[in-house]
Amino acid sequence: MAESNETSLGSSSLSTPLDGHLATQQIYVCSLSPDLVLKAREELQEKPEWRLRDVQALRDMIWKEYPHLKTRVDDAFLLRFLRARKFDYDRALQLLVNYYSCRKGWPEVFKDLRPSAVKPALDSGFLTVLPHTDTEGRRIVCIRPGHWVPRDYPITENVRSIYLSLEKLVESEETQVNGIVILADYNGVGLSQASHFGPFIAKKVIGILQDGFPIRIKAVNIINEPRIFKGIFAILKPFLKEKIVKRFFLHGSDLNSLHNNIPKATLPEEYGGTAGKLDISTWSEILMNSEDDFVEAFCQSHVTREGSLQGFPIDDMESDALQFEEPGRGVKSQLYCY
Repeated sequence: MAESNETSLGSSSLSTPLDGHLATQQIYVCSLSPDLVLKAREELQEKPEWRLRDVQALRDMIWKEYPHLKTRVDDAFLLRFLRARKFDYDRALQLLVNYYSCRKGWPEVFKDLRPSAVKPALDSGFLTVLPHTDTEGRRIVCIRPGHWVPRDYPITENVRSIYLSLEKLVESEETQVNGIVILADYNGVGLSQASHFGPFIAKKVIGILQDGFPIRIKAVNIINEPRIFKGIFAILKPFLKEKIVKRFFLHGSDLNSLHNNIPKATLPEEYGGTAGKLDISTWSEILMNSEDDFVEAFCQSHVTREGSLQGFPIDDMESDALQFEEPGRGVKSQLYCY
C-alpha cells in the first residue's frame, strides 16, 4: 500500500524566474510502500514530512545558480537526484549538472537517443533487464558483451541501450530507493570486442554510471570472465571509486558463488536459476512502447524550459559557464564526461 498523507502532495504549478513563465507540473503522490518509506528514511535520510521542502530547496538552487539550464523541475524528477545523493542538496545539484554535462560531452551517444534507434543492440541480446527483483527489491540489468558483433554496429550503440534502460528503470520510485544490480556475463568475449573498449570509452561510461546518473548501483556481478577480463578491469579500475570497486564480485564459472549474491528464483535457467529461459524480448518491448517519451526527452529541440529534458544552455558562452563556474556555495561542475 502506497504512502498516503498530505505531505506527499506537491503544488499543482510552479513559478519560474525564466521569462515569467509558469511551469505546470503534475501533483506528486508518493508510490512507495510503508516498508520502502521506512527504508528511504533509514538509508537515504528521506523524511516524508520534509520531502517537498527538500525538493523546493533543490529547485531554488537550480534557478539561482543555473538559471539557463533547461531541465525538468517537477517534484518527481528532482527526487531522483535527492535520493541518489541521500538528500544532500549540494551533491544532488552536482549530480544534476553532471547529468546534463554528460549529454553535452558525448553527442554520439545522446543524439537521437530513442529505443527504435538502438533496436539492433537490443535485438542482439547484449542487454536486458530480468523480470524479477532480488530479495532486496533491486532490478537486475543483465549485460552480455559476448553477444555484440562489432562489425554489426559501433560500441556506442551498446552504451545507448544501457542509458535508455537506466532512464526507464529510474522512473520507478522503488528502484530509486532500492537501486539496481548488474549481472555481466563475459562468455564469448574475445579480442574483437575488448579491443573496442579502451580508456576513452571506459572513462565516459563510468563517468555516467558513477557520477552522472541518479541511480544507485548496489552490486556488479561478473560471471564467465575470460583471462582477457583482467586487462579490461585494469582499464576500468583507475576511474572507479573505492566503494564501487568493493561492489564488484567476480564469480568465474562458479554458479554457486553467483547464487550467493543473486537468488536462483530471480535468475533464468542459463545461470542456474528457476525463472525460466532468458527472455530479451519483453524488456525490448517495454522500451519500444516508451518511444514517444524518449523522443520528447532526447530528440526534440527548441522547446521551452518547462518541457525540455535536453538541459543544454542557450548558447556556447552559457555552456562554458555551466561547465566551469564555481559558485560560492561550493558546487563545482566537474566534467566527468568531457
